[in-house]
Amino acid sequence: MAPLPPKFDVTRDEIARVVAAFYEMVRQHPGLGPVFAVHIEDWPKHEAKIVNFWANAILYERSYDGNPLKVHRDAGNVRPGMFDAWLGLFDLTLRTELRPDQAAAWSALAHRIGRSLRAGVVEQMKGPGGVPILR
Repeated sequence: MAPLPPKFDVTRDEIARVVAAFYEMVRQHPGLGPVFAVHIEDWPKHEAKIVNFWANAILYERSYDGNPLKVHRDAGNVRPGMFDAWLGLFDLTLRTELRPDQAAAWSALAHRIGRSLRAGVVEQMKGPGGVPILR
């Protein structure tokens, strides 16, 4: 069987460049930096795993083995409102590092994934009476 074509025109090297630039900004972000710092001990290892995640999602490589929803749910300090900041930084990184067509296609995919992760985090966070906590 022939391999599937990529979802859009991007290379593994471009994915790695975006991931590195993104996490450089995350580490500097006053809201997201501390959240990530609690969980990430080895940034190069984490970035390599995320490159594999995106290579799987975009290029259909079979290099990622993980469960992003479980990781975000189990973190304990990830809140639904953080996904807006995450996506904003990611969109900025995409626009800075890629051509406009690449940035738009990857952004659309990231926003779909972000909505799913946010919904999964909201699902487990309930206030009094079972009301979802959205921030």
